[in-house]
Amino acid sequence: MLPPGKTLGVLGGGQLGRMFAHAAERLGYRVHIYEPATDSPAAEVSAHAVHAPYTDLAELEAFVRGCDVVTYEFENIPTDPLWRLENAAVFHPKWQILEVAQNRLREKTWLRKNGFPHVRFAECEVGGDLAAAIRGIGLPCVVKTADFGYDGKGQQKVTDEASLAKAVAAFKGQRAVVEQWVDFKCELSVIVARSTAGETRSFPVAENIHTKHILDFSILPARVAPEIQTQARALAEAMADRLGLTGLLAVELFLTDRGELLVNEMAPRPHNSGHWTMDGCVTSQFEQHVRAVAGLPLGDVGLTAPAVVMVNILGDAWRWTGNACTGQPNWDAVLQTPRAHLHLYGKKEPRSGRKMGHFTVTAETTEKALELARALKEQLQG
Repeated sequence: MLPPGKTLGVLGGGQLGRMFAHAAERLGYRVHIYEPATDSPAAEVSAHAVHAPYTDLAELEAFVRGCDVVTYEFENIPTDPLWRLENAAVFHPKWQILEVAQNRLREKTWLRKNGFPHVRFAECEVGGDLAAAIRGIGLPCVVKTADFGYDGKGQQKVTDEASLAKAVAAFKGQRAVVEQWVDFKCELSVIVARSTAGETRSFPVAENIHTKHILDFSILPARVAPEIQTQARALAEAMADRLGLTGLLAVELFLTDRGELLVNEMAPRPHNSGHWTMDGCVTSQFEQHVRAVAGLPLGDVGLTAPAVVMVNILGDAWRWTGNACTGQPNWDAVLQTPRAHLHLYGKKEPRSGRKMGHFTVTAETTEKALELARALKEQLQG
């Protein structure tokens, strides 16, 4: 066990690192942030911050040697410097897990090799025949870049010959993954924690609604059968065990029209779809992350309300005149509402599609919570 008073290092300076730092501080830990950008949400609330490229081996080594354990707040971090420094620091999760999760092809290959259910896929190397790979999977399908994709970036749906030709042109010179299009009832996610002692605990299953490939609403409890929820949690826990994870793992799933669960993506870190835990769970995902990497007993994951809904707040909620931001969202709509909780990330510049914060609402039923969340989102945007 790493006792309070020790130093936890975080690679990445975004909002996930910021909320991790808040949780760690409450438990008595110091947090150091390593982030290339000089103006980051996490650095603003940390005890110490280093601003240097991830590839600066000297700066990175000095940073990790000043920490008792090092973790991540996003997975798109170059792993080459990490394996060079694996004897200089304790990394949780280990860098090999990061390497799998940051590349769609390695991720899908790992799922297939380890027998976890996944979408049928084909790979296309740089200079390969992407059209042949697409026809091999069949239409409709989705073409994605192999590396560093999130929030729908680096992907394109292919439905006919015209969109096939566009995809071939768009992905020229890139390594790509072609995935079968899945007809699904809903998208689900599970956050699972695994400690240094091998204790594993998963949060309740979230039902997620996306708009333009960005998470819009997370709904708890998920509106699926109890046996599906049990199956989803067991699947996430099995993946964490197979990976030998220490920390958090977010597992995104499709529930197909035939009632199958298919793993879509995984991320070894706190996750946007777990933000509801800050107000709807005994232990937040961020506190659980601290507990897991520090070797503390994992916290209770029970709901504190019958239903909770989380809503992302994007830069689009600000008032705009042309390309100029001319006003703030209507914060009073959330602040004056009982059982609503506002969380802002300290980002100074709103942009379309940029995650600026979130809010949660709790209620007696899922339907009431979702109805209130939708109404508050409309009021927030004026």
